[in-house]
Amino acid sequence: MSLIDTELIPSINQSLETVLPAALSMDELRKQLAKHISYLINHDFEKLVFLVYRIDVSEVKLKQLLQENKEADAAGLIADLIIERQLQKIKSRREFNRRDNDIDETEKW
Repeated sequence: MSLIDTELIPSINQSLETVLPAALSMDELRKQLAKHISYLINHDFEKLVFLVYRIDVSEVKLKQLLQENKEADAAGLIADLIIERQLQKIKSRREFNRRDNDIDETEKW
């Protein structure tokens, strides 16, 4: 199983309150995520804003990306930012856990 299956998809499912299949390629994940985001854009924009805020997607980066790519699919751009942010969080958690494991047991609280 890959990082996508074991950590990324469950993380996105939890953060977006959705149920994406457990085993997807990165391309398929992006497509399905963009489809879900497109639905939220059209039917529950407030929820989308809340979820993007909760996931901690950079508002500045999002605005800039949408401004620079006016002809592009906004749902796809948002999906890319969500995936990027979730991968950053996974990497940070791993690094934090690794650092925590490097501390001598006598020095841990």
